[in-house]
Amino acid sequence: MDKNIDITLKVWRQKGPKEKGAFETYQLKNVSQSSSFLEMLDVLNEQLINGGKEPVFFDHDCREGICGMCSLYINGHPHGPDSAVTTCQLHMRKFKNGETITIEPWRSAGFPVIRDLTVDRRAYDKIIQAGGFVSVNTGGVPDANAIPIPKKDADLAMDAAACIGCGACAAACKNGSAMLFVSAKVSQLALLPQGKVEAARRAKAMVAKMDELGFGNCTNTQACEMECPKEISVTNIARLNREFLSAKFKD
Repeated sequence: MDKNIDITLKVWRQKGPKEKGAFETYQLKNVSQSSSFLEMLDVLNEQLINGGKEPVFFDHDCREGICGMCSLYINGHPHGPDSAVTTCQLHMRKFKNGETITIEPWRSAGFPVIRDLTVDRRAYDKIIQAGGFVSVNTGGVPDANAIPIPKKDADLAMDAAACIGCGACAAACKNGSAMLFVSAKVSQLALLPQGKVEAARRAKAMVAKMDELGFGNCTNTQACEMECPKEISVTNIARLNREFLSAKFKD
């Protein structure tokens, strides 16, 4: 049965990208275990504002596990100690009375801190933009089964497309690698006939942009898969490597 708990929060505070940050400690009492982690942070901010202090800056949007904006590093785990959930889906019942909870922003060169727990995640958008478009025939309405796709390929493409681009993979990686994210976005198109036309150019462009933006190399520790809220498989990384090497051979 859920109850109210008292907790101690160690929260990273940083006024700007070039400012020096540090942890600040806060006490919260009678926190409902039925509340979500973000609702708990709302309570903290209300307490800080009522005390005449600056609230903690953190990202959030849908609060339904869809957008990935709620990117927080909690007790050493991206999105917290629960598996296959985003921070907004994490509930306080996962924590014990009297527990100390450490909250940090993503730690990756590709995601510089804007303020407090908010980071600049536009790097992933730039990688997506580098991937470009797909060529499709927009003339007329094709039959639903005009392009037959094996169910296995369709399922794998849908699994890869489940990636929400939250950045947990890069935050979990000791090298700050974005390979799981890039491989998921390449895979969802590489597996389908609609993505074949630009496949070679896409793989090269997205990998080049990833390197340009300061993300590290993959060393196959599989921490990215373990921490991914959508459980994207590292087999996509192998597919990206094959797509990239194939493109280079064609050159």
